[in-house]
Amino acid sequence: MTQGQKVRIATIGTSGIAQRFLDALAGYEGATYAGAYSRDLGRARAFSSEHGGTLAFDSLDELCACPDADAVYISSPNAVHASQALACVRAGKHVLVEKAFASNAREAKRVFDAAAEQGVVAMEAMRSIHTPGFRAVVEALPQLGEVRLAQMGFAKVTSRISRLRAGERLNVFDPRLAGGSLMDIGIYCVEPAMALFERPSTVSASLVTTQVPGEPADSPYRKVDLAGAILLGYGDKVVTLSFGKVSDDLAPCQVEGERATLIYQYITKPHDLRVVEHVDRGMTWGTVGGNERTVAVENPENDMVCELADFCEAVNGDAVAIEHANMWADVTLASLEVMDEARAQAGIRFPADDEA
Repeated sequence: MTQGQKVRIATIGTSGIAQRFLDALAGYEGATYAGAYSRDLGRARAFSSEHGGTLAFDSLDELCACPDADAVYISSPNAVHASQALACVRAGKHVLVEKAFASNAREAKRVFDAAAEQGVVAMEAMRSIHTPGFRAVVEALPQLGEVRLAQMGFAKVTSRISRLRAGERLNVFDPRLAGGSLMDIGIYCVEPAMALFERPSTVSASLVTTQVPGEPADSPYRKVDLAGAILLGYGDKVVTLSFGKVSDDLAPCQVEGERATLIYQYITKPHDLRVVEHVDRGMTWGTVGGNERTVAVENPENDMVCELADFCEAVNGDAVAIEHANMWADVTLASLEVMDEARAQAGIRFPADDEA
């Protein structure tokens, strides 16, 4: 593609997140909607038409061979992300893959390696780390001095938990589909940690698990996580991550440095940033902050437009955007490595873990 050309994007998946992505796409001048893939052709046609597309596919091979789509946004179940992305990449399509990018780090590396060989862009649609709010977090770090502690949490009660407890098998809690709270919601904590601090030297995880309804007692995929915490050790700092789908986390995120502490709301959409300086007031019965500075942040209402813009700029050959896409790929791999280790410590397996 030539720089400045509109990127023609097809979609795989017809869920709510795909619709939100297309809402962002509709307001973005650098791309246009080509059409939809679904295993049900009627559903693909209806979804494509509803959102202004002209193409519909029930064959992944036909989508991959179509000359009227430059890129594919993939929002199918986690377990098929890598195989679908790999097929698209090998056909010369750029791919923007909804989080989690793959079931594990090995799958993700295979896709990124293939993308490099084909000269196409492969990027994870982890919207939060592409926002102005997260950029403000990055830019605030030098004000903190040496970072020693950080806490990042994201937990909210899902409406599906009652159905799970009633014995219903649900995609989001199905290891055979690479589900679980870590892959669905904990990833929002893991990826910012990797983007800010890179790979840790140690990973220690404790997960709250339950049995998967209907899965045989001797199955290696019988356990799934509902919540948990991960302790990342760096030698010079410790980062604590907490997540879950059975409780509400109302606490802000914190990054604590020797000179100041950064506080902000919502790991998924950072805003209301405050930098509170350390002040030495002798012996006190609690922590006493010094001067406080607020950081103004304006995030788009539909912040998926941020990842979309970064992706399309890389597809169009912008050198800085390509460099950033490579950086995000490393964040994706590091995050999946951490999540792979956390799952291994909890005894949670996916079918992709057992594939050569």
